[in-house]
Amino acid sequence: MRVMVFVKAAENVDMDAAPTPEQLEAFAAMDRFTEELVQAGVFIAAAGLKAGAEAKRVVFDGPARTVTDGPFAESRELVVGFSIWEVKDMDEAVAWAKRSPNCMPGRSEVEIRPFYEAEDLAAFMPPEELAAPRDGARGKLGVA
Repeated sequence: MRVMVFVKAAENVDMDAAPTPEQLEAFAAMDRFTEELVQAGVFIAAAGLKAGAEAKRVVFDGPARTVTDGPFAESRELVVGFSIWEVKDMDEAVAWAKRSPNCMPGRSEVEIRPFYEAEDLAAFMPPEELAAPRDGARGKLGVA
């Protein structure tokens, strides 16, 4: 199963500030952890995201669209990075997440969410699309 791991900012952290020496060491620890994921065959992709000052939010309300420029007041809601992992189940994903270093000062959190896979969408897909080989290319629904 594939999961996305969302890394959220710690509360009251200035994401625009230069990293402290402690944060730089935490980033190095994260690099080592990512290498463990690669060696275990779990790692698919990951990236850090730029500060909220460069972000935009688009709010949908029926046909209306409202765009809000960052930064956003609630830093703990700000996703600062993500990883995509291939694991056997959620228990394995949680076990890996618990081993991850905390790159934020103080309390922070990650959220683990499973991807919809083709099998999950079988009731909504024609049989010929389900039978097609999966080579990593994105299908009609964006499912790889």
